[in-house]
Amino acid sequence: MNKHEESELINSVEAGEWSSVSDISSMKERLMKAASETGQKDYRINVRISKRDVEALKTKTLEEGIPYQTLVTSILHKYVTGRITEKKEETVA
Repeated sequence: MNKHEESELINSVEAGEWSSVSDISSMKERLMKAASETGQKDYRINVRISKRDVEALKTKTLEEGIPYQTLVTSILHKYVTGRITEKKEETVA
């Protein structure tokens, strides 16, 4: 977390945008189960990809400090869960 993100979080807390969880034990159990299920990598796929794209991925992950396989997995997960979508091209009439 960088200084800007920390500042935003502090401002959010101080503005009262957060509330306590009524049943912390139940919430903790649900979150731990979700994390466990999300973290399981129980299926392997093979994908052919151009060398240029792999090199670009590796460059990006060096900037982020993560393995390129982790980035690819993250992008795929975000796509299938709807957190990222394809950019729609605008048509000119």
